[in-house]
Amino acid sequence: MQTTRTRSLQDWADRFLEANPPRAKSLVMTLFGDAIRPHGGALWLGSLIRLLAPFGISDRLVRTSVFRLAEDGWLSGQREGRRSLYTLRESAERRFTRAYNRVYSPTYLAWSGLWTLVFASTGALNPQTRSELRKELNWEGFSAISPTVFVHPNPDHETLHEILQGYGVQRDVFVTTMEQATGMPGRPLAELVDEYWPLEAISQNYSRFIDHFDELPGLIEELGAQLTPEHAFVTRSLLIHEYRRALLHDPRLPIELLPPDWAGKVAYELCRDVYNATWQRAEDYIMEALREEDPEAPPTAEFFFARFGGLTH
Repeated sequence: MQTTRTRSLQDWADRFLEANPPRAKSLVMTLFGDAIRPHGGALWLGSLIRLLAPFGISDRLVRTSVFRLAEDGWLSGQREGRRSLYTLRESAERRFTRAYNRVYSPTYLAWSGLWTLVFASTGALNPQTRSELRKELNWEGFSAISPTVFVHPNPDHETLHEILQGYGVQRDVFVTTMEQATGMPGRPLAELVDEYWPLEAISQNYSRFIDHFDELPGLIEELGAQLTPEHAFVTRSLLIHEYRRALLHDPRLPIELLPPDWAGKVAYELCRDVYNATWQRAEDYIMEALREEDPEAPPTAEFFFARFGGLTH
């Protein structure tokens, strides 16, 4: 029998799902990134149906969603008799790794004061490559200050290297760093932030996330040992699903270039605290669902425990 306090967390989830029903395809992607990759990156359709049931997503909608994700190149399906096993495709796995490294890391970074500039000479890139490269660099937080010039104050250089290598444009673009010239007239480089990154809209996304989830630490603390694995799993999944959406367009600028009381910092810390309070019991629920279809489903991988700077027990 559920206690009143347990029901209060269920009431929160019910209200949230009614006001913000997640799209099935998008929630499948969240589960693969958050819950399935740490367990080998593969699961049987029956396990996925069970994991999505608490969100009110029907069997038929689950089947339709994974079929479309396979058509779109995200998943691979393998039939064994009447059962289907789904895994992330290799190309999707690389993107998931990059995307979810961002989810579990601070959105505000320390800064050396240097800016990174990526640019190509006129005609060096064909239109299709330029368009695709622009999308990739935008995803990594770069802003285009002209059709072939992209800037970021503190990008992940390893990721930048992978992008340029992936498009085969290492010999077609110039990559350099720059800093404010001392003793010279001109606007401060820091003003590029206001001009080229939509921080107000990004801050509003984070503020909505905070409004939705800021009551959870108190609810979970009141529950204590009465927090069930299913409630922990639903809470953790909705948390990461919505946080991922909030930081989708966050360029991850240095804290020195962000407004005071940056909402992204508050949102990250809230997400970290709720995740730490729910991950263990959520893992119990995930393992039970996976091993219902596959008794040999792998346990939680070591990289999982590095999330949010190291998960607490």
